[in-house]
Order: sequence, then C-alpha cells, then structure tokens
Amino acid sequence: MLKVLKRVIAYARPYLKYFILTIFFALAGISLSLAVPVFIGEAVDCCVGKGNVDFTRLTRIIVFLASIVIASTLFQWLMTLCTNKLAFLTVRDLRADIFNKLQRVPLRYIDGRTKGELTSRVINDIEIISDGLLQGFAQLFSGVITIIGTLIFMMTINVKIAVVVVLLTPLSFIAASRITKASHDSYMKQSKLRGDMVSLAEEMAGNQKIVKAFVYGDRAEERFGKVNREYGKIGAKATFFSSMTNPTTRFVNGVIYAAVGLLGALGVIRRFPFLGTMTVGKLSSFLAYSNQYTKPFNEISGVIAELQNAVASAQRVFTVLDEEEISDDSHKEALSECDGSLRFKNVFFSYNPEVKLIQDFNLDVRTGQRIAIVGPTGCGKSTIINLLLRFYGINSGSIELSGKNIYDITRESLRSKFGMVLQETWVFTGTVAENIAYGAPDATREQIIEAAKAVYAHGFIKRLQNGYDTVISEDCGLSQGQKQLICIARIMLISPPVLILDEATSSIDLRTEQRIQKAFIKLMEGRTSFIIAHRLSTIKNSDVILVMKQGNIIEQGSHEELMEKGGFYSELYNSQFAS
Repeated sequence: MLKVLKRVIAYARPYLKYFILTIFFALAGISLSLAVPVFIGEAVDCCVGKGNVDFTRLTRIIVFLASIVIASTLFQWLMTLCTNKLAFLTVRDLRADIFNKLQRVPLRYIDGRTKGELTSRVINDIEIISDGLLQGFAQLFSGVITIIGTLIFMMTINVKIAVVVVLLTPLSFIAASRITKASHDSYMKQSKLRGDMVSLAEEMAGNQKIVKAFVYGDRAEERFGKVNREYGKIGAKATFFSSMTNPTTRFVNGVIYAAVGLLGALGVIRRFPFLGTMTVGKLSSFLAYSNQYTKPFNEISGVIAELQNAVASAQRVFTVLDEEEISDDSHKEALSECDGSLRFKNVFFSYNPEVKLIQDFNLDVRTGQRIAIVGPTGCGKSTIINLLLRFYGINSGSIELSGKNIYDITRESLRSKFGMVLQETWVFTGTVAENIAYGAPDATREQIIEAAKAVYAHGFIKRLQNGYDTVISEDCGLSQGQKQLICIARIMLISPPVLILDEATSSIDLRTEQRIQKAFIKLMEGRTSFIIAHRLSTIKNSDVILVMKQGNIIEQGSHEELMEKGGFYSELYNSQFAS
C-alpha cells in the first residue's frame, strides 16, 4: 500500500504549490475554528447568574465570533479549491500516462485484454484514485490537525479530564482498523469485477445487431446477471464493512462525550476536588472541543474506507504502467528509399509457444509484384502481415524490405512504407475530410477529393449533409461499405510503396467492387502489393498466388499454373463456383 501511495505522490509532486497552499489554508481554517469554543465559553460565562448578563462584552464576543466563523469558512473553501486543483491536475497526468502507455505496449498485450477492461482502468479507476486518494487527503490532514489542536485546548482547560478522553480514544482506532482490514479484500475483488462488467456491457451494447440476430438476448442477460450478482454481492460486503466503521466510531465517541459531560459537571459543582474546578463556560468549551476531537475519527474512518478502494484501483492502473514496452528503436536507421522488394528467410513464428504456426517460411517478392495469399481460416495469412509491420516479433529468421532487415530500421519508417486496408472498417469522430487525410494531415482539399473520386466515394460523400465537412463516427449511420470506401480513400491519398489489402472489398457490393478493383489496379502499378482474399475471383490477375496451409506455403504460382496443377488451390477455387 505504501508503495502505491508513494507513486501517486510522485505524480502530485509537480503541483507542490497547491499541496503547500492546501496545508496553509487547512491550518488557518482549523486554527480559527478551534478558537470558536473559547469564545463560546466566554459568552456563556457572560450570561451565568440572574441579572449578571454583561451585554456589552457579550456583543463584542458575538461580533468577533462571527468574524472568526466567516474567515474560517473562507479558508476551508480555499483549501477545497486547492485540493481539487491538485487532484484534477494529478489524475490528468496519470490518465495521460496510462493512455500513452497503451500506445507503447506490444500489440500482444492489447489483444490479450478486452476493451472494457482497459477502458475501465483509464477512466473509472483514475476517477476513484482522484476521489479516494487525493481529495481524501485533505479530509485526512484536516482531521489529524483538528485532533491535535483540540487536544491541546482541552489540556489548557482541564488536564485530568483531557487524559480520560485520550485514554478512551484508542477504542475508535481499534474498531476502525479491524473493519478496514476486512473491507480491503472486498474492494480489490469489486474493482476487478467492475472491469469485467464494463467489458461485458460494452461488448453486448456494441454488437446489438448480432445479439438480436442470433437470439442471444436471454443468454446475454444471464451472463450479465451472473457478473452483476457477483458484483452486487462483493459490493454489498465491501459497503457493509465500510459503513460499519462510522456508526461504530460514533458509538465510541458518544461514550467519550458522555464521560466528558459527567466528569465536567462534577467539576463544576466541585463534587470531586481532584477533578479540578471549572466554570459553566469552560465546561461548554470543553464539551465543544470533545465533540470536535471525536468527529474527525468518523471522517478519518470514512476516508480510510475510500483509501482502500482507491489503492485497489491504483494497483490496477500501475499494473498497466509497469507493463513491458516495445523497445525504443529511434537510434536505428530510418528507411528513406523503398523499392518495395521483400524477402522472408527461414521465418519461424507462433502466438503460443505450444502451438506451432509459421514454420521455416521463405518468400522472395520483387518490386511491383502483386502477391495474393489464400488459404483456409487460421492458416497464417494475416499473421504474415502482422510480422511485416512488426506488430508481432518473429521467433527466428529474417524479413528484409528493400534489402534492409526490418529489425535494423525504425518502426515508424518501416510502417510509413505500407498502406493497409483491413476487413474491419474504422472511422474516428471527425469530418469525412479528416478521416480520409488520417495518414496525410497536410493534404489539400483537392487531393482528398481526388482520392475519394478514385475509389468511387465522392458520390455518396457529396450527398451527406455537409459533404466533406460532415462529422462522422463509428455510429454515424454510414453503411459498412461506405466506411470501407473512406478507409480505401486513405490509402489512395498516401500512395505508399507497398500495399496490403486484407479482404479490403468484403463489405462492398459487387458493382462497386468491380470499380474499386480497377482503381486498385491503377494504384498498384509499380507498387508491391499483398492481397488477402477469400473470394478467389478477385485475385486471378495476381503475379504470384501463395497458397497457405498450417503456416506453410504448399503451392505457389499464377492462377493458370495453379489451376493446371489441380491441387489444393484448384479445389478451393472450384468449390466457390460449384453448382
């Protein structure tokens, strides 16, 4: 726990001035509030006895008391302002770091976790840290200062009764610590279940068409209900323990207050001389201090419960921040010239060491060749693309681009030489023009329009409400085919040396596909192209067709050559056109 707190404090260190101001305003506000009972006691003494009311002095005390209360309230407000500033700036940096971290971790880490889990850590857990650790600090600090201050004032009024209060105080700590310990594990489980629930809800909400089409609604409700019930069970347990803290400490504090009142009253009437003498006003002051003294224990116990939840969330956040990053290759050579030639030499790779996939893969691709990759699902077609772009690292062997080993050049320069259109469409929230210019932010409007025209997207874009300035998103109402056209226009705009088309026309109607195939043919002139397709009719004109099975190339050649062989490719091709 201390290790986690130190790391959070390290994030708050740049905003030390707000921390110092928080302490200053807290000390000022608490000091003034501690002076209030003294003047209340004096005011009571001004009223004791029939016909002995000193109205002149009482008026001065009331005016002075009002001034103190107003000043104390102002300092408390300034303390809260500085605390919020400290909290929001700190979690802003923490949120930026975890988001940036997700850009630097290997793709394997992202693929191995659900979007909901990662989203929960970036948003929900960070908010809990803000509320529990940073803003709770002000309450904790104020509570400690109040306890020390009230104890000093009580000592000045009556040492013996103050000692009784101190001796009874540990009861609050014992009760709070026992309950807090029990709640920690529950908060840890609750934090994990929260991520699971967010992930499941996002998954179901984002794929409602599939859920309804496969009549999965009842099972989805059952799955969510199971997680929700477990979350409710753990949450109720955590809440039960944390909520027990306050009433338990209040009971103990009530006992202390009653003891103080009884002993103080005996001192006023001088029943037991060893207790000392007290006036009614001093007893009023002492009771007020006793109440102020015990009150922070309730707040501190509540803060401790929030701290447990916040520490659990902080541990989840720092788990991400501690993940191994992809190595820094900025010191390596940047590939400036690229002719598009590629070579795979004795490449071995597998996602799972126990399950073999790519085994001794060899391939030579000349500049400008169109390479089609076909084969059954799971044979390693898309894996080759992942290896080309260094999304995953090979186990052994080498891959060369323009005669350079891709691991001897920077990732940025490597990936800038590729243009990729995937089967999955993706558009971000922004204008159509901004989406098309995603890879070329400096492109002119004319270049953007020319790219859209080349892929036959210009027509539907002009029919949108604001044309190229229409703001779109994943849920904007565009069809999958229209989104795919925008994705293809991106590649048309940057015109890279190497193209990768992974089922690029799978979401487009046949008529538009035929037009885009012509656009692709024009775009692929002089460029090396990798085409992954299940519809074999779309790759008939490729220079080389690689037929893969279980991570190996089992056939290689042109469409005509492979058909003449009558092998696996011939079977695949004929099966698509069988009556």
